[in-house]
Amino acid sequence: MARSCAICGKASMGGFNPQSSGMNRVRAHRRMRPNLQPLVIVEKGSPTRALVCTRCRRTQLKSAK
Repeated sequence: MARSCAICGKASMGGFNPQSSGMNRVRAHRRMRPNLQPLVIVEKGSPTRALVCTRCRRTQLKSAK
């Protein structure tokens, strides 16, 4: 199972860690991962456990009220 959101599809993204000192400003590679949380969502009438990003989880819980 890929580490991505089951609702919006947000996945890891590549980037750089900037160096704060030095002449050449060497950039180190890094990976930014989404904050995924387990949540029970209803798909096709049946409850399913899925990994959901916090933004989608917040929206789901807001619309449930």
